[in-house]
Amino acid sequence: MNPEDRYHTTSWDARQMPQHPETARPPAGQGPSKPRKKKKKRLHPLLGLVLWIAIVGASSAILASVGWLLANDFAALNKTPKEVSFEVPEDWVSETRTNEKGKEITCYDISKVAKALKEDGLIEYPWFFRLFCWVYKADAKISQGTFTLTTNMDYMALIRNMRTAGGSAETVTLTIPEGYTVQQIIDLMEKNGVGTKEGLTETAENYVFDDFDFIDNENLGSISRLEGYLFPDTYNFYVGGRAELAFTSMLNNFENKVYNNDDLSDLIAVYQDAGYNLKSIITIASLIEKETDGEDRDKIASVIYNRLTNAAETNYLLQIDAALVYAAGREITQADYTELDSPYNLYRNAGLPPTPIANPGIASISAALQPAQTNYYFYVRGADGKHIFNETLAQHNAAVAQVSGS
Repeated sequence: MNPEDRYHTTSWDARQMPQHPETARPPAGQGPSKPRKKKKKRLHPLLGLVLWIAIVGASSAILASVGWLLANDFAALNKTPKEVSFEVPEDWVSETRTNEKGKEITCYDISKVAKALKEDGLIEYPWFFRLFCWVYKADAKISQGTFTLTTNMDYMALIRNMRTAGGSAETVTLTIPEGYTVQQIIDLMEKNGVGTKEGLTETAENYVFDDFDFIDNENLGSISRLEGYLFPDTYNFYVGGRAELAFTSMLNNFENKVYNNDDLSDLIAVYQDAGYNLKSIITIASLIEKETDGEDRDKIASVIYNRLTNAAETNYLLQIDAALVYAAGREITQADYTELDSPYNLYRNAGLPPTPIANPGIASISAALQPAQTNYYFYVRGADGKHIFNETLAQHNAAVAQVSGS
């Protein structure tokens, strides 16, 4: 101890006394020391490579196994030989649509097809079959019927063999003439085995065709509610099939060729603005269809519109025989003109009948939308089958006398 410091024992003692570890301060300018981290043991590079190869190999093996199973199912490999009578019923229909070429196509519910194929042992993986059908658009490439399918058929072969041409479902080709009534269409369908008269009539009267806005689905009980909308054309119907599907085919055709026809829609809009709804237009077209000689549709249309809009000498009475025949359901007599009590008797009731009286073709519908501009109010069929048109009742009576030879 330095002699000069002997009187400074306090400060010396403080410097010389060992400090407790918990209260010791670090030298000036130094922070607390950080604890050292333990070094992680690095995986040996060779072992890492081995593990990576093992994982990739296992994944590849699993994928290869799954792929092989799917490939086996798709290509019908390693399957026990089996033959199945497979039915695609009509109630598997999912929708009916029109393709780019305007052809009507019936589509089927592939989920139901895949489930049934699985149950019959023809496929193993319904989800994979559905995926293939979605890519291949197979819902529109199969049809109703009973088909002979085997386990050696791959997915493509199964689809190709589920077509009417390869099955036992019988079809019949029917041409619906222009101007046929619903009753005549039912009779024709019954005659060709599409269905029974009772079943077809019941469907026409009471089935709710709720996919079509132009059909009256509120006032059921009469086949006249379909009148005008069963578009005249050539159809393939299933023999003994469901009646509503047969009618739906004709209603779809009307929707595509008339209701959604771009060439007619603007004209229909013009007449709707003038107070003629679609039903009125089709009713006028049906009257034209039943009265025309084939070349005078636009002139007959002009007579109808002239009588509807002007009292003239006819007092808004259309006086069309075809509507009276529709009401009577037979050949009419002279007494029917005044005595037949029906809203279709246009000699007693002004304006249009309550529904169309037939199913008109596109020519008569076009004439109803594009009538000739005339002052004609009368016409009578001449000896040659052609109509003679006149503006006044006096001219008309003279023409009638000439035709009758009186």
